[in-house]
Order: sequence, then structure tokens, then C-alpha cells
Amino acid sequence: MKIRDATIADWPLIWPFLREIVAAGETYTWPRDIGEEQARRMWLVPPPGRTVVAVDPDGTVLGSAKLVPNQAGPGNHVANASFMVAPAAAGRGVGRALGAHVLELARAEGYRAMQFNAVVATNTRAVGLWRSLGFDVVGRVPDGFRHPTEGYVDLLVMYRRLV
Repeated sequence: MKIRDATIADWPLIWPFLREIVAAGETYTWPRDIGEEQARRMWLVPPPGRTVVAVDPDGTVLGSAKLVPNQAGPGNHVANASFMVAPAAAGRGVGRALGAHVLELARAEGYRAMQFNAVVATNTRAVGLWRSLGFDVVGRVPDGFRHPTEGYVDLLVMYRRLV
């Protein structure tokens, strides 16, 4: 697998799994019925943000991540990132590879820390992955997410220093 900067030509390969993940309503705080154009604008971010893709040797996009400042102005030294792995690629280490890559990218771009604002507490694979990559839960929003089968569940704020 190779991880590289995403291009607009990658969007048709990202959109099918992004749409599936968001429509499931289990892990993302995006509207479940988000349209393609809005999703593209939200995922393929302009500078200083960056979007990357993990690609198989055959050209299949296995997953994608975006890196942005968590806040503007005096808070822009803390990064934020979002990750999506194509369901067909689950369990192949794509999320871990993207996570490690984005952490290094953030460090190289001068960010001092990374913060995730809304990790769904029932997404145990993601919580476990981020913990294994050095993130701590620093906050909890009780009942902050309406899960389609679990009802109201907590959102976690996760944080890791980079320097």
C-alpha cells in the first residue's frame, strides 16, 4: 500500500465508501444523506489542509484521511484529522497506516498536537487504534451522538502531543 496526496481524480474512488460510511450513521457526525458535492468540499480540503489516500498497487483506494488545523488563529498549532477506510479493506492495517502517516505529516508541518473532537464511543476499533497510537481521552460529551441502533452515545475528545 502506498499513501500519497489525494487529487480530484481520486474523488470518484473515495466517494462510494465515504457515502456508505456516512449513510450508516455509526461513526461520523455528518448528515447521513449528505450530497456528493458537499461531501467532496468537506473531504478534499484546501490548504493549509491536506487529504491523502492509501492505494493498493492495483490503484484501488483503500482509505483516505484529511489533516486540518483544529482551530483558526491562535489555535492553529493543534491539528485535527479524519479517517475513512473502505469497508472492503477493513482489517488490513489501512487505518493504522493512515494514522501513522498523518501523525508524521502533522509533525512535519509544525503542528504541536493533534485533537479529535468527536470520536464515537461505540466505535471501539477507532478508539483502540487511537489509544495504541498515543492518544488519550481528554473529554467526553455525554449523549453527543445519535447512533442508529445504540441510541444516544457519548462522543470522545482524544488528544496527543506531537512535540
